[in-house]
Amino acid sequence: MVNLILNENMKIYRKVSTWIMIALLLIAVSLFGLILKMEEKDAMNEPDWRVSIEEQNKQIQQDLSMEEGMPEQFIEMQERALLVNEYRLENNIPPQTESVWSFTSEVAPVISLITLFTIIVGASTVASEFSWGTIKLLLIRPVSRSKILLSKYLSTNLFALLCLFILFSFSFLVGSILFGFNGFLDPYLTVHDGVVVEKSMIGYVIGQYGLSSINLVMMSTFAFMISTIFRSSSLSIGLAIFLMFTGVNVTQFVAMKYDWAKYILFANTDLSQYLNGMPFIEGMTMSFSIMMLVIYFIIFNALSWIIFNKRDVSA
Repeated sequence: MVNLILNENMKIYRKVSTWIMIALLLIAVSLFGLILKMEEKDAMNEPDWRVSIEEQNKQIQQDLSMEEGMPEQFIEMQERALLVNEYRLENNIPPQTESVWSFTSEVAPVISLITLFTIIVGASTVASEFSWGTIKLLLIRPVSRSKILLSKYLSTNLFALLCLFILFSFSFLVGSILFGFNGFLDPYLTVHDGVVVEKSMIGYVIGQYGLSSINLVMMSTFAFMISTIFRSSSLSIGLAIFLMFTGVNVTQFVAMKYDWAKYILFANTDLSQYLNGMPFIEGMTMSFSIMMLVIYFIIFNALSWIIFNKRDVSA
């Protein structure tokens, strides 16, 4: 089994495209850091932080006074921002200065780029074997189809986790170089049940990346299943990327009218929503989302396993 995984990893990392993906990841982090560094210089010319926050509060209150027709989620975000700002003023807690941890947190959206890369790898790992005709060479080995499929699946997820580790490590490195360790111990403020809560910034960032790994695994599993079923890399990649970018928006639209939207996969993939106390749909809990993800995970892998083992490979 180990040899199979090593063989699949060799197939992934001997491709030039794989190293281009990793290089793009590093470039994205570097550019993000330079942009934030320039914005930090501009922020140094801004007035006292209390004045800035008071002006923000006036703008938020003005927006909330015209809340008719606004999405409920936007109104909730504005109300939460107002609570946090008032908490800062009352407890003399200035806004977070840019530091290694705040930068690492702000870079987290780049994880969507890793998801995109993982979809490409996962969608092609099985389909490409059929396209190139190399699947016959794999199946004549004295190894079960289940082990072959499992080795490909594990290799795909190992690639995703490696990219996530590279992102976290390189973000920490760039953040420490550009912003240093000022504000290293600043608290992270969030709102739970209408009350502002102070959390450890370090714990928040680690939790943010840790929970994002679950979304990575789910999307790679989905792409892997599509690849196994349709045996087409282009179809698998196209469908997975389409759902990646539209799934959440479509689910949000459905959630405005129907409560059963909480059972849709894309309502549960982002577990970091619970770190901020803002579930996708009111009433959802982390335990519910985990249960739904486990169900989808089993279904995706079961379909992949059944179809791959039953499929006839013509000579």
